[in-house]
Amino acid sequence: MSLRPINLKPIVAASLAIVWFSLPGQAQEASVDMLYERLKSADAVDAARIEREIGMVRAQSGSAAMDMLLKRGREAMEKEEFTAAIEHFTALTDHAPDFPEGWYGRAQAFVQTGRIGPAVEDLNRALALNPRHYDAIFGLGTIFEQLEQTDKAYDAYQLVLGLHPHHEEARSRLKRLERSVNGTKL
Repeated sequence: MSLRPINLKPIVAASLAIVWFSLPGQAQEASVDMLYERLKSADAVDAARIEREIGMVRAQSGSAAMDMLLKRGREAMEKEEFTAAIEHFTALTDHAPDFPEGWYGRAQAFVQTGRIGPAVEDLNRALALNPRHYDAIFGLGTIFEQLEQTDKAYDAYQLVLGLHPHHEEARSRLKRLERSVNGTKL
């Protein structure tokens, strides 16, 4: 019985490829974590810049085709073509179900067409994929306000501020709801 020498080159190459292609995702996750940490302690000017950076990271699906669907959905939203936006975002969620921005974008379009139930479902899906998506949490708060569930809206806005202390719209809504949720001190 003789031992055949094992050619390690393909094994080493495959191992290196696995490590190489897994690093960007890990590095990106560490980068996103760092952005959220910096956002918590940033001043207003830096917070605006960090918010834009987080938005750019959130908009990257990893696929040029999916990024194009996101872009088209957002453009349709800007033009107030909400049915077209729903179609683009639906295509995005069908082809990239693990991409939170598709669910978030479609939720926004659903809200604009008065379809609150599907909007809540999509916001919940976006948050299941990205629990720090402060815009999705803010969207839920807005819906809770519309449904006159002020306690839930108040809690949602507090969560937003816990992630993004300079979110002025959440701060102003929280202040407006303060009296109805916590009452008036005598």
